[in-house]
Amino acid sequence: MCAAKIHSWFFKLNKMETVLAPIIKKKDSNGSLSRKQKDAKGSSSEKHKGIKNHERAAHHHEKAAKHHHEAARHHQEGNHKKASESAIKALGHHCLASEAEREDIKHHASKK
Repeated sequence: MCAAKIHSWFFKLNKMETVLAPIIKKKDSNGSLSRKQKDAKGSSSEKHKGIKNHERAAHHHEKAAKHHHEAARHHQEGNHKKASESAIKALGHHCLASEAEREDIKHHASKK
């Protein structure tokens, strides 16, 4: 992904947080959370599912980074076959991380 696209995603995320912050903080006239806000908090199983998705994505991103570092080291040593093997392992972990992120997006989208 190019730097401009990454910057665009972060800009959109920051803009969403800025717009949503006042909405999230609103309370009913009696000071309690609205039904919508209580629903947004979700059950413990829903929270657990979200946490697991994030942990799974983070794990695979870390593994992918490790394999990329190995690939770079192998290239530097002139062992291009091992470098390509490490790069393929990294790609696999990127795919698994993306899958976990998609599951998390579905999880968040299903709440709305």
